[in-house]
Amino acid sequence: MIWVIILLFVVGLFLSALFSGSEMGLYRVPRVRLLIDAMGGDRIARGLLWLTSYPSLFVATTLVGNNLANYLTSLAIVMGVPYLFAGSGAWAEIIAPIVLAPVLFIYGEHLPKTLFYEAPNRLLRAAAPIFGFCTILFLPISALLWVVSKLLEWLLGESPQRLQRRLARQELSQVLDEGHEAGILRPAQRRVAQGLFAIASRPLAETVTPVARAAKIREGTGKQNVLRLARRLRASELLVESADNSRTLLGYYQVADLYLESEGQKAPVRPLMKLSGAETHIAALMLMQSADQPLAEVVDQTGETLGVVAMTQLTEPLFRVGA
Repeated sequence: MIWVIILLFVVGLFLSALFSGSEMGLYRVPRVRLLIDAMGGDRIARGLLWLTSYPSLFVATTLVGNNLANYLTSLAIVMGVPYLFAGSGAWAEIIAPIVLAPVLFIYGEHLPKTLFYEAPNRLLRAAAPIFGFCTILFLPISALLWVVSKLLEWLLGESPQRLQRRLARQELSQVLDEGHEAGILRPAQRRVAQGLFAIASRPLAETVTPVARAAKIREGTGKQNVLRLARRLRASELLVESADNSRTLLGYYQVADLYLESEGQKAPVRPLMKLSGAETHIAALMLMQSADQPLAEVVDQTGETLGVVAMTQLTEPLFRVGA
C-alpha cells in the first residue's frame, strides 16, 4: 500500500514539473531556432513548432495536465495520512498538506520553471515525447476547452493574435540582443532593426500631419516667394493648394525644380500619391520608396483627406527608437 501512495505522489509531482516547466519553456524557446531545426528535418522541432501555432490547444493541454497532477498528489496525501498516522485524528489531515505544500511548490512549480527558463530548447526536446503523448491522450478534454475559449473570444471580441505578435517581437528582440552580444550586429544595425519592429505594424493614420499644419503655398505664388518660404522652412518640397476657397491639394513643388526653371517657365506641380490611413507604417514606407515619392496624401475609407505624410516622417523613427 505504501508503495502505491509513494508512486502516486511521485507521478503527480513529476507531471506537475513537466507541464509547469513545458509551459515556461515553450514561451521561452526562440521560434526562429525551432523553425530552422524544423526545416532541417527535426521531427521534435516540427512538433514544438506546431504547438506554438496552436497556443489554445497547448494551454488546454497544460491546464488538464496540471489538474491531473494536482489530483494525483492530493489523492496520495489523502491516502497516506490515515496509513502513516493512524489514530492521530484530524490534526494530521490538516498539518500534512501544509507541510507538503512547499515541497510541491518548489519541486513541482518553481524549480522546473527556472530550469526550463534557463535551458528551454534542451529540456523541451527531452520532454517533447511525453508532452506529445499527453497532448493526444488529453485531446477530447482539450478540444472541449478549446471550443470554450473560442466562444469566449467570440463573445468578448478578443483575439490571441495580439499576444502572438507581442511574443514574436520579444523573440526577435532576444535574437537581436544575442546577435549584438556575439558581435554579429553593430549597434546601428541593431537600433534600425529594433526601430523597424517597434513601428512596423503602427497604422499610418497615427503618423499623418494635418493639412492645416503642413507647409504649403497657394497656386500661382511667385517663384521668389516660394523660394523664400522654402529657405525659411528648410523644406525641399512644398505642398500646392488651389487658389479658390476650397484649398484643395493639387500636388507639390520640388524646390530644386524652381532653381532649374528658366525665366518665364513654371515649375511643374508634381502629383501627390494617395495612401490609405489603414496602411501600416512599414507598408506605406515601402510604397513611397517604390514610387520615389517624398510626400503622400493620406485618405480614409471614404476618400476624405486625413493629412499628409513625408518619407522623412516614416524613416526617422527607424533610427530614433533605441538610440
